[in-house]
This record gives sequence, structure tokens and C-alpha cells, in this order.
Amino acid sequence: MSQIRILIIDDDAELNDLLGAFFESQNALVATAERPTIGLKKLREFHPDVIVLDVMMPEMDGFETAKKIREISSVPIIMLTARGDVNDRITGLETGADDYLSKPFDVRELWARIQVVLRRTMKEFGTDGTYVFDGLEVDVNTQSARLDGEALELTTAEFEMLRLFAENPQKPLDRDFMMEQTRGIPWESFNRSVDVVVSRLRQKLGDDPRHPRFLKTIWGTGYMFIGRPAGE
Repeated sequence: MSQIRILIIDDDAELNDLLGAFFESQNALVATAERPTIGLKKLREFHPDVIVLDVMMPEMDGFETAKKIREISSVPIIMLTARGDVNDRITGLETGADDYLSKPFDVRELWARIQVVLRRTMKEFGTDGTYVFDGLEVDVNTQSARLDGEALELTTAEFEMLRLFAENPQKPLDRDFMMEQTRGIPWESFNRSVDVVVSRLRQKLGDDPRHPRFLKTIWGTGYMFIGRPAGE
């Protein structure tokens, strides 16, 4: 797996710095936000693998923030709280959190919990270069893909786009990020070319934009791969 990307949303700047320094010492990439609105913006820009989210914050609390995150992404969320109330834990899990940790805590425990959450995510989506979803298999090693058991005839640009989606399931990807991550493709100077490739890919996947099976349009941002892991 490439470097882990961690987004911390907490109004405690000192804690953010402490966590950021530790995570970076573990070779992770870190972005921080002291306000939920900034955190939601960074979610779209930074494309984290996991979010560390505080409960008690200005503007909106962590529960409301988690709900807004879940409207656009299934990125794993670990919630932090200064309160050990079991009701907070239940509420957090009900709003989409994957794990919960009460303050004060040992940063090493938080790091361990991040590893557990990410291992679970990688197990769901594959880690050996083969990504298997319900009806779709993408093999990066052989540069091939199969839909409902049938081989897909994809151009290089189409396969690279599908690979990017398979490697970033349930994450909203903006067009600039998609162009940056597929640098081997000779994109035009304007990102409309991304839309063209996605449109062709949709046709080959038999995907209806109105009722998508794999590729969902995120208006104002780009696209999100919503294919379900095989067996769900």
C-alpha cells in the first residue's frame, strides 16, 4: 500500500500538531483542519484513507460532520471524544464511524486502531493488484478487467481510469486529482477530456448515470466509484 493519507478534524490545534508529527514519523501523509467546514473541503481535496474526527467542535459537532462525510464518502472514520459516555459511542457508530476512542488516549493506540481499520478496508477491496467487486474484476498486474465474467476491451486511458477508481473506492475524486494520478495518459489541457474517458468507460461497463452500478457523478467535484466488494 502507498503512503497512508490521514485527515485530522479537531479544534485542538496542539493535538493536531502532536498527532500529525507522530503519524508523519510513521511515514503517513497528514492534513489537519480545526473546523468541520474546512475538514469537509479537505476531504474533497486531500482524498484521505482515514479520518480522525473529534466530537466536540464549533460550527457542528462530530456526529453531524460524520453524517455529512457519509453523504459523499465511505472513508473510514475514527471518532475522538473527551466524554466516555456509552451513548456517544453508540451515536458515533450509528452516524457512520468505524471506531471510537475516548480522550485522553495514547497516540500509539490510535495508530494501532488506524492500522486495524485500514487492514479491514484492504481485505474488502484486495491488496495484491486484483480488485474484485460485485460483477467486476480489475487486475492491475495483467492490465485487464472482466465484467460479469466477460473480458472488457478497454483503451489504455479507460483501463487507467478504471484502475484509479478501483484503488479509491467510495471516495469522491475531482478531475484534477484524476488527471494527476493518471500522468501516463496524454490528457488535453482542459479536464473535459476526463469526462469523455469516464463516459466511454461507463458505456463499456453498461452503467446508467441515472442509476449507477459503478460510477456515480459527484456534481461540482467529479466522480466516485461505488462498486460493492464481492460477497456483500
